Amino acid sequence: MTRLLDIILSFFATVVISPFMIPIMIGLKCTGEHDIFYKQKRAGRCGKPFYILKFATMLRNSPNLPGGLTTMKNDPRMLPMGPFLRKTKINELPQLLNILFGDMSVIGFRPVTVEQYKLYSKEFKSLAQKTKQRPGLSGIGSIVFRDEEAILWKVEEQGMDKDKFYREVIAPYKCELEIWYMKHRNVFTYVKLIILTVDAVLNPGSRRWEKELKGLPAVPENLKGYI
Repeated sequence: MTRLLDIILSFFATVVISPFMIPIMIGLKCTGEHDIFYKQKRAGRCGKPFYILKFATMLRNSPNLPGGLTTMKNDPRMLPMGPFLRKTKINELPQLLNILFGDMSVIGFRPVTVEQYKLYSKEFKSLAQKTKQRPGLSGIGSIVFRDEEAILWKVEEQGMDKDKFYREVIAPYKCELEIWYMKHRNVFTYVKLIILTVDAVLNPGSRRWEKELKGLPAVPENLKGYI
């Protein structure tokens, strides 16, 4: 049922927003390195890699430059339109095509890199394999960690190792959240998470998800103050 909703929603969303994407595509073509889209290998259904589509916001060679796969505050690798596209999440919209192609769902676990996927627990991987869960354009992990980059910037400003913080604090809790979704996955939860995604975009900092979703894993003490 959710796959049918994925196809319907992503098709109509693509049709509706396509005219509004033309100025963005022209802007990207006329600035930076003139790339419109960016492809990156991510962990998909059952952990199998696929290429996620985004609007280009960083230099082509950014993964091999200082900072690697982590975006820094005021990152010099950012293209002129990058900050706007990333802040508004417009850079994620080409993933509607990934949904149509069957690589992704509207709602699912965050499509993390293959290396980040390895940090997830055996329980998560077992459930993902059992449910054939696809990564999502949004989901509980994306809502709770809507501004993950800002969290890592704050951690770095406090003199902590942001990579270690991601591995030992963010990734384990994100994994717990994704397990919660797979255990409660149904059309009702799917629709509710779409509504909460809209709320998170329109009301940055909203914590409505805490009230609307019952039985979520408690936020760890070392994450309080960040999310």
